[in-house]
Amino acid sequence: MERVRALAQRVYARLLESELSGVPSHVAVIQDGNRRYASKQGADPTDGHREGAQTTENVLEWCDELGVEELTLYAFSTENFERPPEEREALFDLIESKLTEFADADRVHDSEVCIRAIGETHQLPPRVRKAIDYAERRTAGYDRLHLNVALAYGGRAELLSATRDVARAVETGKLTPDDIDVCTVEDRLYEGPVRDVELIIRTGGAERTSNFLPWHANGNEAAAYFCTPYWPEFRKVDFLRSIRTYESREESWRRTRARRALALVRALGEAEVDEARRVLGKFGDALPRGEREDLPESDAEFESPAD
Repeated sequence: MERVRALAQRVYARLLESELSGVPSHVAVIQDGNRRYASKQGADPTDGHREGAQTTENVLEWCDELGVEELTLYAFSTENFERPPEEREALFDLIESKLTEFADADRVHDSEVCIRAIGETHQLPPRVRKAIDYAERRTAGYDRLHLNVALAYGGRAELLSATRDVARAVETGKLTPDDIDVCTVEDRLYEGPVRDVELIIRTGGAERTSNFLPWHANGNEAAAYFCTPYWPEFRKVDFLRSIRTYESREESWRRTRARRALALVRALGEAEVDEARRVLGKFGDALPRGEREDLPESDAEFESPAD
């Protein structure tokens, strides 16, 4: 029975993959449910984290196969410091060993994976910081796939740190309030993410983003996919379903932008809608055929050539 189920999942995964028309450039994952998975198996929490580490390797492989350019994993939050000492130390041991293993793995170098840690890493034990430094140095020359590991990470802490840096720069005269823009803040965030998050995944059944990448994910209105499997149970079909959710949200977003622009063109006239026409030029093909046929004559060039 298990063999039949596994075969069916592989066939279904191939079907889902064949139906994809695009993938997000940056996926962020909240790996929830390791401890609950272990409890369900009658095992120690450490065993759940170890099983989850294998899923992490699988997801990295799937990202490489599909062409995802950046993956960020929520591995250890600032709240995790409150866990029992024995569980916390076991987690540190696992993180240290996996970072070292990844840094030396042929598949990481063959795929040109650049590994970076983001968060308040100075709070971590020296052995973990040493492993971070080793992994970052070993993969620093790569740029094909970026793997960000969030360690001692908290979104509010990241934004507070950036805000304090900006305030100090204003206080010392290096910045004026009028100088502050998006780039001013981004330059002071944790070094790591190269691009905004387009899809955020959370396993384990909870439907919240838990203070994870508020600037890069929430600020970009990233698509969110919540699923019930615990992280060690997360399969490729779940990953492909999450990308399908991203595609649906992206299509809806493009259609909404195009409709707003079309409404402006109709309501305001030629001289006042340059920006609206630019949006139609970029997203007009997201409108259903019937709505595109209603475009003003001067906007005919916005019709999709595929039609």
